[in-house]
Amino acid sequence: MNRILQALEVVKPIGWLILVIGLGTGVVAQVAHWRELAVLSVACLALLVLAAPFLLGRTSVSVDLRLQPERVAAGESVAAGVFVVNRASSRLVPTTLEVPVGSAIHRYGISSLAPGAAHEESFTIRTERRGVISVGPAMTRRGDPVGIFSRDVVWTPVREVLVRPHLVPMESLGAGLLRDLEGVSTDAVSQSDLAFHALREYVPGDDLRHIHWRSSAKVMASTGESALLVRQYLDTRRSHATIVVDDQLAAWADPEDFETAMAVAASIAVRAVLDEFDVSFVCGARASTGSDGYLALDAVCRADFGDRGLVESGRQASILAPDTSLAFFVGGSRTTFTDILRSAAAFPPEVRRFGIVVDPQGNSRVTETGGLHVLHLAAKEDLGGLLRWSVR
Repeated sequence: MNRILQALEVVKPIGWLILVIGLGTGVVAQVAHWRELAVLSVACLALLVLAAPFLLGRTSVSVDLRLQPERVAAGESVAAGVFVVNRASSRLVPTTLEVPVGSAIHRYGISSLAPGAAHEESFTIRTERRGVISVGPAMTRRGDPVGIFSRDVVWTPVREVLVRPHLVPMESLGAGLLRDLEGVSTDAVSQSDLAFHALREYVPGDDLRHIHWRSSAKVMASTGESALLVRQYLDTRRSHATIVVDDQLAAWADPEDFETAMAVAASIAVRAVLDEFDVSFVCGARASTGSDGYLALDAVCRADFGDRGLVESGRQASILAPDTSLAFFVGGSRTTFTDILRSAAAFPPEVRRFGIVVDPQGNSRVTETGGLHVLHLAAKEDLGGLLRWSVR
């Protein structure tokens, strides 16, 4: 059955049309004794017969699809190319190579190649907007000039070019909460942690469980005075930044505002990675978490409109990243303040939370309600200054 289906796929729509016309006119000509229709029928069937030999032969090649780089910022270009090598023991019959790039198709004529010979085609992929550009699969087409028959063979999988939005510079986000006791040591002294630092004299109020009895006994034995020594520790910290973006189309006055929000999310993610934060990103169906900054940026590239909304995405983020210490909730000018509050309420009160509203028609400013700072962005370039002011 599969072989039959593969054989039928060789016949293209124009081939089926010519076959139907040939058979139909042949039947009518036989019944009505219409000579002109008989001539048309014979011409159609002859055209099918003449096109069939173009399918003869076998294509045995290796195709390497190259993209450099695979991750770029909007506006940058990607150098791409296909490298074809004839792996057959005989010469390659001239064929056509097709490489889909987004909605366009690049076609190249591959001339007759000797065994082991190679052919290379280079092209440039220009990017304009954030998103994902599919490249491939690269396939060869062998068929007649009219397009009646065509034997298509796929040689490479689909590759992707991830186009990131333009980033805006930001200062450090700060340390956030002390979450992970196996994180990075700091100079802050703590009374209980995993990193033992030193001993000091006991003062009223110290936890008796931290008394170092052996050292205290040695001091009392050598000085003859009653003295208790307690353990002193260094704090260890590992911060986690979570970014939640409203994916509902109704929340954005203009789809371009959503692109601004993606630039904001990507900028925060990059800054968090530079500050050695773990980063989580949630926008509708797109979610990522981890210490690898590529995960969040790739999710930003793939994010699109959906129907989950900010509240549901916030709840998903609280489950995805329960150790969040710093959270950002990004919405459009039509995102209600209630939705921002409900999304932020999915996280514990000790988490530092910021609402960000993208509103090009308003003025950049910071407001505070119920302990939640809300940054109103008229332009993405204002993000760094507003965030710096709000965390003072």
